[in-house]
Amino acid sequence: EEDDDDDDDTTRAAPPLAEKRQRLGFCPGVETSFLPDRDREADEAALREQLKQEYALETARVKAEPLDITYSYWDGSGHRRRVSVTKGSTVGEFLAACQAQLKGDFRAVRSARVENLMYVKEDVILPHHVTFFDLISNKARGKSGPLFHFDVHDDIRLLNDATREKEESHAGKVCDRSWYERNKHIFPASRWETFDERTGYSAPYSIHGHVVR
Repeated sequence: EEDDDDDDDTTRAAPPLAEKRQRLGFCPGVETSFLPDRDREADEAALREQLKQEYALETARVKAEPLDITYSYWDGSGHRRRVSVTKGSTVGEFLAACQAQLKGDFRAVRSARVENLMYVKEDVILPHHVTFFDLISNKARGKSGPLFHFDVHDDIRLLNDATREKEESHAGKVCDRSWYERNKHIFPASRWETFDERTGYSAPYSIHGHVVR
């Protein structure tokens, strides 16, 4: 009988299972958002994918927008033209459109390969693989103005006036590389250098002793 009484006491002393579980559970007042949560992670992944798709669609829409570019075919003097491409076009594709437009008027362009044509804007030579979308979205700058504006102002440096607004944009120059190689020691070609995305061109420079800001 004493053994039976001991068993009864042990049974009565054991806490209910629900009470045990409650003690081992999370405290409602403790922050748990940092802990792994499969449902939350799945929702976040789905949201990231949705935003990625929306960005891709918006980027494609912008790249398909038309872009009118005024340029000057440069053979020592300027011959201004205007051509339309898309914002997603590369500089090489732009130069192909320029060649198609110019070849009827300029024999040198007609016999030139697109690879040998150069597009120089704001005193930097733009590589053929760069897109206008890249220049616009990154608000890229050249040595003498923005590379993301294609409205045109007269290049007043050629008018012997070194005072101008920083945000002025000049007509980019299209020229044959052979012309550049022959004349790169003469202004304005002496100012040109290859575009480098890592280089900042915001600092003022001087021409004939005048500071250009």
